[in-house]
Amino acid sequence: MEEMRMTAGTKGFVSYNGNGLHGPSKVMDFLDVPGVGTYEDFNTIDWVREKSRDRDRHREILSKSKESTWALLRSISDAFSGWMLMLLIGLTAGSLAGLIDISSHWMTDLKEGICLPWFWFNHEQCCWQSNNVTFEDRNNCPEWRSWSQLVLGRSEGAFPYILNYFMYVLWALLFSLLAVLLVRNFAPYACGSGIPEIKTILSGFIIRGYLGKWTLIIKTMTLVLAVSSGLSLGKEGPLIHVACCCGNILCHLFTKYRKNEAKRREVLSAAAAAGVSVAFGAPIGGVLFSLEEVSYYFPLKTLWRSFFAALVAAFTLRSINPFGNSRLVLFYVEFHAPWHLLELIPFILLGIFGGLWGAFFIRGNIAWCQRRKTTKLGRYPVAEVLVVTAITAVLAFPNDYTRMSSSEMISELFNDCGLLDSSKLCDYVNDYNNTKGGNLPDRAAGNGVYTAMWQLSLALIFKAVITIFTFGMKVPSGLFIPSMAVGAIMGRLLGVAMEQLSFYHHDWLIFRGWCNQGADCITPGLYAMVGAAACLGGATRMTVSLVVIMFELTGGLEYIVPLMAAAMTSKWVADALGRESIYDAHIHLNGYPFLEAKEEFSHKTLAMDVMRPRRNDPILTVITQDSMTVEDIEAIINETTYSGFPIVISRESQRLVGFVLRRDLIISVESARKKQEGIVSTSQIYFTEHTPPQPPTAPPSLKLRAIMDLSPFTITDQTPMEIVVDIFRKLGLRQCLVTHNGRLLGIITKKDVLKHIAQMANQDPDSILFN
Repeated sequence: MEEMRMTAGTKGFVSYNGNGLHGPSKVMDFLDVPGVGTYEDFNTIDWVREKSRDRDRHREILSKSKESTWALLRSISDAFSGWMLMLLIGLTAGSLAGLIDISSHWMTDLKEGICLPWFWFNHEQCCWQSNNVTFEDRNNCPEWRSWSQLVLGRSEGAFPYILNYFMYVLWALLFSLLAVLLVRNFAPYACGSGIPEIKTILSGFIIRGYLGKWTLIIKTMTLVLAVSSGLSLGKEGPLIHVACCCGNILCHLFTKYRKNEAKRREVLSAAAAAGVSVAFGAPIGGVLFSLEEVSYYFPLKTLWRSFFAALVAAFTLRSINPFGNSRLVLFYVEFHAPWHLLELIPFILLGIFGGLWGAFFIRGNIAWCQRRKTTKLGRYPVAEVLVVTAITAVLAFPNDYTRMSSSEMISELFNDCGLLDSSKLCDYVNDYNNTKGGNLPDRAAGNGVYTAMWQLSLALIFKAVITIFTFGMKVPSGLFIPSMAVGAIMGRLLGVAMEQLSFYHHDWLIFRGWCNQGADCITPGLYAMVGAAACLGGATRMTVSLVVIMFELTGGLEYIVPLMAAAMTSKWVADALGRESIYDAHIHLNGYPFLEAKEEFSHKTLAMDVMRPRRNDPILTVITQDSMTVEDIEAIINETTYSGFPIVISRESQRLVGFVLRRDLIISVESARKKQEGIVSTSQIYFTEHTPPQPPTAPPSLKLRAIMDLSPFTITDQTPMEIVVDIFRKLGLRQCLVTHNGRLLGIITKKDVLKHIAQMANQDPDSILFN
């Protein structure tokens, strides 16, 4: 019975037309008492009850719409309120994403120098404005000064290098210190990526403040600081949290969503889609991500609204143009050479690598997060962030590929080398006659490519390891970009290796027939793209949405088959080593009550094996419908901690009448004592429709039928647990009552179901502790 604490309050059916107490001047409708029907923090909502309330509200508006013009207008505005809300969410999410992108680019470049004439410009914008720059040397302009040039007047030599190194580390530490202090002092919920918690909230759990205004403000500010500090994290996951905060706050403008938790979750599903849309510039991928990964309940209506919210968000971001290239996508690429069927072998190898890295990352990160929870390390979040930042900055600066931001590095790795590219990755021996036109052929690698290869190898080890310690710290931290960075590095290394093999050994069996000397056979940038998808899939277990996000992200539409092959292989390999994605692993680590819809329950247990009370437990605490006084009810409330009580006809019969919530009982009794004349401890409480005649000397009775749930969900004691688990998943129940031949036997709560699943999987059932 202690598990009943996980249940929460509802109003019961609004369609009930009871009039409270009989008699003039004493009528009191407890449905209108403030607080009745609202949910307590860290409790699960009752989806069935919420949907029922919304249907009743909708019927009432429709029936009144025929009475007057004003009621008709109200009905029309109610119908359009959902679309209006989506428009506002899209505009807000797009605007905030544009602000975050622009700010983080500027602050990232601030670590290396400043634009003297226009300090508000980042490095790229500064050189765009300059008249003293050539196309080949477009990143060097006199207006942009490194810190050594500002302080010492020169940029070459050992001392300027040390000064730049020192300033890079100092700025990184300052940004991360500000981020962790703001999170710790103003909005503790602003840390992490937020996706595990949003998944849990969308399943019906209440975490007050997680999507509040303070969380939104602090997360937006600290996300810029955390990304700018150079830590191995991305802003894409946290942008989903930011968009959901916008959705939750904007819900308060519309009564329809403000007063109904289930309707609000439909809005949050659409907001999550808008978040991915602005994170990657991938509106369709955003809708699919919300459907595949985040949402618990996703009807067709939500699909359409998610699509509209994602569209508006993407349009808003495109209007702001934060990347300055008039493109919405983060990494626009143009590959010219088609891929060959035999290249599926290296693509599948990249999928295997992505699955292995994903499983390794999840195990390492969860082990570190458990250590943080169970040791003194968790008491010093500021020190942890500063130490990890210092290690990251000190190790990152000497390597060109780790010094630049992860997004910039991925963009360079995806790039297909052209004649005008000045990157080290494009330093090939160039004996190509460009007057003939056509694509660049495969060529021998020059010194720059070999330098880039060993630098990328070091960057791969560094990124793969440091991300384990970074994800989950007390700063906003996304996983999408670090995962993609690891995969893109591995993909580029493999792509260059394949390119050089095809150049020097084009007569080998694997290349014969499709790769002639002087032909453009292998595209290393494509391998980077496939590797990025594989590693992201290995960590998150995304499939459909991942492939769509990747082709929207890069514009590489004809490369869907390689992406699908790598994503699927990566998922299979990662699933073979561990069933949980990183988000599910964090949900279990934090003990959130989340029933995973993707997992099957195959054990042959019955409801009677799981219900409370068990054998040797105290008997079930119940309330009788017409034989208890105010004093009896108050005694039950004071002596127990359960958050709900079944109502029966009498203790002898134990026939079930309904269910009432502790919170509603407390509020109703207290309200009646204050506002209703004559209510004393000996006043009789009735949950029946009609109050029996009272003796003239008896104090006024209290009628509480209005707060009772008249149709609690019931099952029999012989119901198989696989059906019970399905009922809890698909109907979103908080609890169901167990009966035998109509007699009440016990109760099963969502927490009981989760504990039973853990027990059956030989896990610790007490890990479901979040309350």
